[in-house]
Amino acid sequence: MNEQDYVVLEVRPKRPVTRGAPTPIRGAGAPFTPRTVSEATVSVASFSAREVASARRDPGVAVAPLLPMRLVAPVARLDAGVPAGPGSAWGVEAVAAVGSPFTGAGVKVAVLDTGIDAAHEAFAGVRVTQRDFTGEGDGVAVAADVAPGVQELLVAKVLGGEGGSTDALMRAMLWALESGVHVMSMSLGLDFPGLVARWTVEGMAVEPATSRALEGYRDTLRLFGRLADLIRAAGPYGGSAVVVAASGNESRRHAAAPYTIGVSPPAGSEGFVAVAALEHTPRGVLQIAEFSNAGATVAAPGVGIRSARAGGGMTVMSGTSMAAPYAAGVAALWAESLLATTGRVDAGLLHARLTGTSRALDHLDPTDVGAGLVRAPQPRLGDGADGLERADGSVRPAWRGARAAEWQPR
Repeated sequence: MNEQDYVVLEVRPKRPVTRGAPTPIRGAGAPFTPRTVSEATVSVASFSAREVASARRDPGVAVAPLLPMRLVAPVARLDAGVPAGPGSAWGVEAVAAVGSPFTGAGVKVAVLDTGIDAAHEAFAGVRVTQRDFTGEGDGVAVAADVAPGVQELLVAKVLGGEGGSTDALMRAMLWALESGVHVMSMSLGLDFPGLVARWTVEGMAVEPATSRALEGYRDTLRLFGRLADLIRAAGPYGGSAVVVAASGNESRRHAAAPYTIGVSPPAGSEGFVAVAALEHTPRGVLQIAEFSNAGATVAAPGVGIRSARAGGGMTVMSGTSMAAPYAAGVAALWAESLLATTGRVDAGLLHARLTGTSRALDHLDPTDVGAGLVRAPQPRLGDGADGLERADGSVRPAWRGARAAEWQPR
């Protein structure tokens, strides 16, 4: 195998921005000064080892082997008899979205995985923009009820019947960024076993195929980290987004011989928010889900989650692919709060709000849940709000009717 297909991310300086700059905020210091930003392109090329080494010497280029991606599929699903009561929507209250003054209004969210059933009643009134990066047509996306005020949803299908690849996901992320989204959500990951199997079928022994796959794994982490850097760099221009990804469902914590698997790309890449799944036990205690991978940034409800089903109706599912939309929904609420107070969304600040306000779960290992359970922005204490906490940690406001801009994080 003298040549191999690589994903090439090329980042080059762009002319200084003179239009579209955010209005300076009163009291924020010096006025906004246009600076040089970067633009990026993603391509696929076949390189020899020498050509790869040459490409890596270019500071504007990042390369990694073209690797397969697959859906972080739900580990459990119940289509029949889905209850309409709070039992299957416990996560909405757990993240304190019920008491939040924000709904996600004015926030643009992108879902990047299998597509969407845009005719589903769950998306009534939402402006959906779709783009297929697989050539197979549209699929289905899962919806959460955390941010019902989101009216603009961008959906990229990057996984088809045979899965997908890293270049399709990167193209979709750039498309979403160019479209001005504030939050990206994805429930997919690197298909490491599939990669090893493909190379062994092509004639490589298992040992070198595994070693080569590990090298590609490392390079892919760096590649997505580089793309995350580009997304964050757009912050001063009002065009950055926080990227939320499912941590994966490969762990088996309750098996006869229990084990945990670490977060894989893209969720494990620098700058991404990797989301672990939590379950609500009969005793009313939050626990890490049996399947949830280790090394997450934050945690969110992910067991017994009421979700939209392709073709209509609802279903109840479990998985970190359920937890990621919850975290993305909470991020949308924080994005709305930033829009209300600053007029724009900076990815770095949004990332800090999402992680820094998470509720610590001291009875759980931080390796499993990161900063803890994501929490929606809450009303400012005082001004008639009693600030009493429920048992699940959410704050119960004592009054309604204030403008969203008057409500501040605790």
